[in-house]
Amino acid sequence: MAVMTIHDRTAFLRAWLAAPLRVASIAPSSPALARLITSEIVPGSGHVVELGAGTGVFTRALLARGVDEADLTLVELDMDLVALLRRRFPRARVLRMDAADLADARLLCLSPVVAVISGLPLLGMADVKVAATLSGAFGLMGKEGAFYQFTYSPRCPVRGTVLQSLGLRHFRVGRALANLPPATVYRIARDRA
Repeated sequence: MAVMTIHDRTAFLRAWLAAPLRVASIAPSSPALARLITSEIVPGSGHVVELGAGTGVFTRALLARGVDEADLTLVELDMDLVALLRRRFPRARVLRMDAADLADARLLCLSPVVAVISGLPLLGMADVKVAATLSGAFGLMGKEGAFYQFTYSPRCPVRGTVLQSLGLRHFRVGRALANLPPATVYRIARDRA
């Protein structure tokens, strides 16, 4: 897996300075967190969407797992980061948009979406926006699809009321202690009960 370059750090810092609440992290995600959040993705099983793709740390981890670049859609709002992602991952589909607008975008008439990997700061977002993001993501996925989210909080970053209203449950995947700060990854899936 590639190490974070000075260019990555500069791009991340520039995005953070422009919108600290939207980026909501003090440092880019570590390779350890990237490996953990992508650990359940099975290469060749379908399309993967990444929300808040940033500099592509999770994207590189997906590629290292064997996911074909053409099976990736990267969603990012920051214009400079979108340009960086398009240069780095020319075979991936890179979209500049707000992840809360996934349901309205009609953007994925592709192979089945099996997973959504999220680098979004859900804790800093209003419940309405979190619900719109999750609803849009699950609208793209089949019944077995899963949404992967990391957080620095000791709890799932999506409120129980939001999960319940959408018929979803969360499962703890693991903790990346080698991340700054340490982070926990959750899998959010449809409630089978």
